[in-house]
Amino acid sequence: MGMGRGRRLLSMLATGLVFASGAAHGADLLDQVRTRGALRIALEGSYPPFNFRDPQSGQLTGYDADVARLVAAGLGVKPQFVVSEWSAILPGLAAGKTDVAVSQVHVTPARQRDFGFSAPYTYSAPQLIVRSNERASVRGLADLKGRTVGVGQGSVYEQQARAVPGIAIRSYPAAAENLQDLAFGRIDAVLNDSLMVAYLLKNSSLPLRAGPRVGPVERTAVAFRGGNPRFKVAVDLVLDKARASGVLRRLSLKWFGVDASREAR
Repeated sequence: MGMGRGRRLLSMLATGLVFASGAAHGADLLDQVRTRGALRIALEGSYPPFNFRDPQSGQLTGYDADVARLVAAGLGVKPQFVVSEWSAILPGLAAGKTDVAVSQVHVTPARQRDFGFSAPYTYSAPQLIVRSNERASVRGLADLKGRTVGVGQGSVYEQQARAVPGIAIRSYPAAAENLQDLAFGRIDAVLNDSLMVAYLLKNSSLPLRAGPRVGPVERTAVAFRGGNPRFKVAVDLVLDKARASGVLRRLSLKWFGVDASREAR
């Protein structure tokens, strides 16, 4: 190969690499969101105290909604909420219908293969809810063999319950429905988030009580489509600042009465 031709080839390769790098750079979700001026946020809208509609104003509120607004403001854009049933949130995110999911999306190995995740902003654990007059000793899921457990459709709790042989599973699109069925004796227990359990039992007149925690601590984070490293860095920076300044702690205390923004030691 001649010297001149070799230099031209190297120059073309270098130009191609710069172009590819620039294309990847420009394709990052961070640029798309800032160009649009809005962050499309998927959430359930019926999952108190995380995300739900205020009964008086009809506006979306809750811990997730506050965190989502915080992230949007930190990115310099407006929050644009997209409400859907939980089972449609991650498929919609994968299809590009939304930019992020901020709806208590737990970080799991399976989900990490399909999505990117921010640093965690909530730590909690699975917990059972039973009727107030439940007489059987329920110390864990194994004690519910031969009985029916209500879970959120497509949730990690559904996966956890289905992993225990002998339990009948009934899945629900919204949390309020399985609690009502539990109160009326249509199912025998509900498996959900420990932070949600405390809130619902405090704010509900249903004859229910908290059961045992039945699993390890779960991490919740902002989910987005994979392959967006600059977007992850930007969101992590917003969350890190909110944690360091005490904002996440204050939001957690506001909604849960405990600091769930850090893992308990």
